[in-house]
Amino acid sequence: MKLSELKNTLSNASAVNFELENGTLVPEHFHVTEVGVVSKHFIDCGGTIRNEKVANFQLWNANDYDHRLKATKLLNIIKLSEEKLGMEDLEIEVEYQADTIGKYGLSFNGYNFVLVAKQTACLASDSCGIPPEKIKVKMADLVAQNTCTPGGGCC
Repeated sequence: MKLSELKNTLSNASAVNFELENGTLVPEHFHVTEVGVVSKHFIDCGGTIRNEKVANFQLWNANDYDHRLKATKLLNIIKLSEEKLGMEDLEIEVEYQADTIGKYGLSFNGYNFVLVAKQTACLASDSCGIPPEKIKVKMADLVAQNTCTPGGGCC
């Protein structure tokens, strides 16, 4: 989800709730402790220099169980971040504490914002020796496509 999509969704939201992909809700007394821009300048295993930039939100749970973040408050935090940090319309990455700090993508399911698990990947698979995945084919499908009949000239 991009920052513009988040702002649009928040402008119509009555509540701000987050959940993990497995349906576990982030406790509703969470705080957004950081909003920022994270830049990553790196070289991949194929030697290509890359730059990535994301809008970063950090969620944190405290023991103040009566705390509730309102949509208007989060919109104001985002507006301040755009003004003070020059934040662009970037993809959003959310940090959330589990056993360690996890990084998640963000989507919306119509009710809650969903923390979507992110995966690592090789960005230079063509130059670092990783073979492409083989396409799995059912033998029955091949036979149906290549039907030979006696006298048909295909054998």
